Amino acid sequence: MRLLANENFTLTSVKILASAGYDIKYVGTESAGILDSEVMEMAISEERTILTFDRDYGELIFKRGFKPLKGVIYLRWNDFQPEDPGKYLLELFSGDKIKFEKMLTVIGNTDIRQRKY
Repeated sequence: MRLLANENFTLTSVKILASAGYDIKYVGTESAGILDSEVMEMAISEERTILTFDRDYGELIFKRGFKPLKGVIYLRWNDFQPEDPGKYLLELFSGDKIKFEKMLTVIGNTDIRQRKY
């Protein structure tokens, strides 16, 4: 799985995922300050799944027509430690029960919702 961590994703979690063998790019170090639409374009061209805490990605998909093939994972968490997203996603990815392609996946504190596009 090829991942693209948005600038608001924690660097600690990026390192956790990279250490586990995931091919992950971090916008915060590679392209800091780019627009969300540019993050989408990068994910589309490089076939990466976006990891973000930014709710604007739903609008980019459903109102502006961006369709990243590998999907977007939006974490709707307010309180967490920097390592929590990485650890959570490692467990989620290892289960292989959820498919992310062509899906907006919203991970809340108590549930996971998906919407196909």
